[in-house]
Amino acid sequence: MNNNTPKKPSFYQFFIYWLKLGFISFGGPAGQISMMHQELVEKRRWISEHRFLHALNFTMVLPGPEAQQLATYIGWLMFGVRGGIVAGVLFVLPSLFILSALTWIYLSYGSVAEVAGILYGIKPAVTAIVLFAAYRIGSKALPNSTLKILAILAFVAIFQFEIAFPYIVLMAALIGFIGAKISAKTFTTSAHHGEGGSGYGPALIDDDTPIPAHAKFNWSRLISFAVVGVFLGLVVMSLLENTVLRDMGEFFTKAALVTFGGAYAVLPYIYQGGVDHYQWLTATQMMDGLALGETTPGPLIMVVAFVGFVGATVKEVFGPDAMLMSGFVGASVATFFTFLPSFLFIFLGGPGVEATRGDLKFSAPLSAVTAAVVGVIVNLAVFFALATWIQDNQVDWVSIAITVAAFIALFRYKMGIMTVIAISAGIGLGLTIF
Repeated sequence: MNNNTPKKPSFYQFFIYWLKLGFISFGGPAGQISMMHQELVEKRRWISEHRFLHALNFTMVLPGPEAQQLATYIGWLMFGVRGGIVAGVLFVLPSLFILSALTWIYLSYGSVAEVAGILYGIKPAVTAIVLFAAYRIGSKALPNSTLKILAILAFVAIFQFEIAFPYIVLMAALIGFIGAKISAKTFTTSAHHGEGGSGYGPALIDDDTPIPAHAKFNWSRLISFAVVGVFLGLVVMSLLENTVLRDMGEFFTKAALVTFGGAYAVLPYIYQGGVDHYQWLTATQMMDGLALGETTPGPLIMVVAFVGFVGATVKEVFGPDAMLMSGFVGASVATFFTFLPSFLFIFLGGPGVEATRGDLKFSAPLSAVTAAVVGVIVNLAVFFALATWIQDNQVDWVSIAITVAAFIALFRYKMGIMTVIAISAGIGLGLTIF
């Protein structure tokens, strides 16, 4: 373990890290959170285990994409508003361009056998990444039997009884609030600074590092952020003269505000609006978009870019001769209005979260929420496994073998996630060709 506090990165180094992450952040929210933990907590030590988990707890109870919000929070904590904007935007921007290009290819050329083969190899690897993320987060966030039982109960609640994620979060927070009064130690998930609880050495933003000036609560700053955020949304909306684009702006703003529980919780809402109500795309196209979203970097919620691209193309918002432009503008509108609230949530709520970090009344419910989230992540892994291991009521032993091999590579040999995905994609392509 390195006992020296790491040097603060330059803003350029900070920028390059988030740009790189935007291009390699595969594996959905669980995989992305695992990547950030591995790089920012373990290797670079920009932020301590405790502060990372505290930020994660906060983003888990917000509507919207938790991984992108976590990136925004960490960036904001390190470099203020400019850091939050850079981290949050770069987490999403590469995905917007990559997914737009793939959607254009998808609409122009349809399904290609080689592409299907690559996806076949990647999907079981994603299952392994999610399982590995549950293990890594669980090993830190579940230090005692009570929190482990809470994680198991959360898994049973969502898997067996299909209880909605927001209710699981509320129940876990209530258990943490009540439980802290009975046994405060049970719901304190991180060791104090100097006890070596994380085993990674001192961090740049450590457990006892004072809250930076920009992260302290300030009423004038809070009001300013709220006004600027709402103003930006209204300005962009006023520039959208096309009815379809305005509908998209309104619809995706609602989706960002009313859907809790991450991408899989928002998908039914987007499906209902995009397919049934507005008829921007078909049910089959929606499923194909989800497959593309799962296997491209960036938040899984970026499937909204696919919906926006296809919808604007189908409705010919700029006429039949400007289909590519229509699609990209549609994807951009969907992305902007989906993620604008996420930035506001962090900039408005972050100071309050930092101020209550040492207050058990607030930290205990959030610790309980993290325990429940571990169970939900395991459920997500099971969801992926069932979707990839069983095809047409037949067990796909090749997919199972790829999942097991990918997990061993991550767990035993500490192989990078990008390397595992690349090898798995190569295996899938090879099976298709040969």
